[in-house]
Amino acid sequence: MSKIPYALNTAGVQFTNSSYGWFFCACCRGRFYKVNYNTIVLQLQHHYNETQMKKIQIITLFPEMFPGVLNASMLWKAQDKQAVEFTYINLRDFGLGPRKQVDDTPYGGGDGMLLKPEPLIAAIEQAKQNDPGALVLLPTPRGTVYKQSHAKELAAADHGLIIICPRYEGYDERITKWVDRQYCIGSYVLTGGELPAMIIADSVVRLLPGVLGGEASAEIESFQQDDQSIEFPQYTRPEVFQGVPVPDVLISGHHAEIAKWRAAHSKKA
Repeated sequence: MSKIPYALNTAGVQFTNSSYGWFFCACCRGRFYKVNYNTIVLQLQHHYNETQMKKIQIITLFPEMFPGVLNASMLWKAQDKQAVEFTYINLRDFGLGPRKQVDDTPYGGGDGMLLKPEPLIAAIEQAKQNDPGALVLLPTPRGTVYKQSHAKELAAADHGLIIICPRYEGYDERITKWVDRQYCIGSYVLTGGELPAMIIADSVVRLLPGVLGGEASAEIESFQQDDQSIEFPQYTRPEVFQGVPVPDVLISGHHAEIAKWRAAHSKKA
């Protein structure tokens, strides 16, 4: 095997070779990798892509709501693989006065309380210090309806996310000057923005490389191609359950006919 005659720095990741044709990766806690000189650039670029970590910061009054969801199943796996890092910013820490006030009554009257701009903007600015290039997302009924194409875009981007969780009757509209994207997750009302934040985080993280396992795992799912296509019905063992059989074509072994059946039974939302 050819030796690597020089040190290589690719996209900010430091690599130096030893005399035995190995290279050292500082971003992988000191692991050594054996490489072929002719393919070194491609391998290092692929390696760099795999070691990228998506940073998601969540601004909330109730950070205790998140670990049970984000530390389970695929989202735990994504963190274990260092594909994503979740950070919770407690809005109460930025509250005003001895009582850490974060809300107040709306001008013009009306029921409920609004989140004040001062604590929210202070929390956003703190999050921006942690990750200057991150996009600020606001779940709100006034936003664009959130779709799979938005999840794909956010997952593919090389920047982190800051998700604000509104509460009570809403927020002071002036905070939207600091917001990059506003999303509505559906035509219904929730008690706060924590569940929408979990939905956005889940939809994005599951699309990060390596999280689902197979490279094409997400490509055949509902809505993945055009926000409208719904995946075909699927079946598993037993072959007959309470008198209802699996369609014959799916156990025929005829791949062309199976593909035709699946196409025929897919539909548009």
